[in-house]
Amino acid sequence: MAYKELATRKPFIVNKNLGSAVEVEPEELTQTNADGLPVVIPSQKQKYDFDRKGWLLIPNVLSDTEIGEMRVFCERLNTDPDSIPEPQRCALGGPLQKLADHPVLVGFLNEFLAYPPAASEDCYGFRLEETDVIFGARLGDAESEFMLKKGNGLFRLPGDSHIYRCVPGRGWSGLTRAIWELSKVNVKTNNFRFITGSHKAAYTVPEAVHDQNSPLWDTYECPPGSLFLLTESITQMNIHPSSHSGDVDRVSISNLYNTVASRWSNWMPHPELSEAMPPKRQTLFRETYAGGNVVNGDFGNRTSAYPMEI
Repeated sequence: MAYKELATRKPFIVNKNLGSAVEVEPEELTQTNADGLPVVIPSQKQKYDFDRKGWLLIPNVLSDTEIGEMRVFCERLNTDPDSIPEPQRCALGGPLQKLADHPVLVGFLNEFLAYPPAASEDCYGFRLEETDVIFGARLGDAESEFMLKKGNGLFRLPGDSHIYRCVPGRGWSGLTRAIWELSKVNVKTNNFRFITGSHKAAYTVPEAVHDQNSPLWDTYECPPGSLFLLTESITQMNIHPSSHSGDVDRVSISNLYNTVASRWSNWMPHPELSEAMPPKRQTLFRETYAGGNVVNGDFGNRTSAYPMEI
């Protein structure tokens, strides 16, 4: 006997206009990135996996050519930064800039982070909070090596940013990290650990979590050019990688995204760098507020309690 198709309904997300629903779907938000490439909408399974686990791995997003160009730039940044103009000496320099609003990433953030009234085809409904190039493993000092951080995102106070919210049919990740791996990564070379599902945890962590070898801790393996997405409300830590891991060639780009109405840090790109970006990419760094913070958008009207004039 064939299974009946599962019924789905639109999630009822209340807007500020007298309790009316937000009628805009994620796929109706910014549909192209700053380079004019069409946004890639996440699959139903990808949305389900990120919501239940708090993380999502998308392998082989970048081509070999893109990986090669980016690794060459990162090598210059690491060994000969003076050969790069000062505004470009960061994780947004040269070929790395297009990772900030890659079509796969924009589609995902439209689903889990964008604020519809502050999004349009000319601006994103989210902002880039900070970005970094990571060479090898970030070891940290002895005190912070096994420090447990975050978790329990469903119950954090507004304003924390490390929050996770969900209603039937829709999830929202207050701070979302995108890690681009430009090298092959395995369990030995990956020093990042996290507890799957802890972004929704209702209880405090058990004593076993303080053991870095506990089976509660997860990590990921992937080929070069992969994208790892993580809600920052998940419990996580960094550890020392294996001393025989051969980790010297690992290069990662870590970008942190937030809502347009909130900031977690005071980081901003070099003014000359942002001014040289395409106009849509510049909107990743616009001022932090929600009211009217949109370029050529009409979603405010489409989420009103009153019907639009015909």
